[in-house]
Amino acid sequence: MIEGFIVKVPIKWAMVGGEKGSQIGYIHRSAALRDDHFKLVAGAFDLDLTKALALAKTLHVAEDRCYPNYQTMYEQEQKRADGIQAVTIATPNGTHYQICKAILAANLHIFCEKPLCFSLAEATELLTLARVKQRIFAMAYGYSGHQMIEQARAMIAAGELGEIRMLKMEFAHGFHSKAIEDTNPSIKWRVTPEIVGPSYVLGDLATYTLFLSQMMAPQLKIKKLLCKRKSFVKSRAPLEDSAHVLMEYETGAIGSLWASCVNAGSMHGQIIRVIGSKASLEWWDERPNQLRYEIQGKPVQNIGTRDALFRSASSNGRSNWGWPC
Repeated sequence: MIEGFIVKVPIKWAMVGGEKGSQIGYIHRSAALRDDHFKLVAGAFDLDLTKALALAKTLHVAEDRCYPNYQTMYEQEQKRADGIQAVTIATPNGTHYQICKAILAANLHIFCEKPLCFSLAEATELLTLARVKQRIFAMAYGYSGHQMIEQARAMIAAGELGEIRMLKMEFAHGFHSKAIEDTNPSIKWRVTPEIVGPSYVLGDLATYTLFLSQMMAPQLKIKKLLCKRKSFVKSRAPLEDSAHVLMEYETGAIGSLWASCVNAGSMHGQIIRVIGSKASLEWWDERPNQLRYEIQGKPVQNIGTRDALFRSASSNGRSNWGWPC
């Protein structure tokens, strides 16, 4: 402590992936550096070392801490007194499991892009390893930070909707309605099974919406499901560019989820509707600070962030609908 100010020591941070053409790399870097809690000191930014070095220079990362691959980075950084403490994974979906496993083995904290992996066995192995190593393992489900997600969770938990009967979920945009990957290298990996893994829109989009639904209604556990996958752009087969999933929950509730990148004309299209015996809630990520609340037989209410605060402060014994600051 110096004259009332806390001297902060930023976390020494590295990235795997996030090359210059990456859609998400810049977002991770700008967000992590915003409050000075992280300092980017190393990276394996690109499989092409020349490109990686060029990016490292613009990011003020020392040339000798720009590595040709993540294995070399972990090995060399462990030898340094000022070695990295945490790593962000911003690589194609199908690579996350192996990279995360290596990070944990090196006793480093992780912030990984979604999806984590594509099998329960792999997820369980990483969870066990993170607990054994006592490392923080975070996933990039950014939509969960919206206050109206917490608002919906509180209302559902308080019984405002009654018994939950149905969930209707969508994440269906139209930006890949044609084979844009033929001319856009940054999209090509998303439709290459050897890189992206066994799924396209289910792993790339549906994982967000399913996670949000579980945040809103954690009591709903999937009992069984049925999925229909389709490749409307034929060159993407066997990877799906649209999929419909029907779910049955242990409580008897049912759910449906549509994930697609060929919903022509849609900008984003992520919507979650939770339907109860007394009322329904609907959240749309294009209006993330609003929550549509529909009570049977009453006018529709559009709850915003300020409304949530007011209702929490003036509840007078009613359920607390507030959200954490």
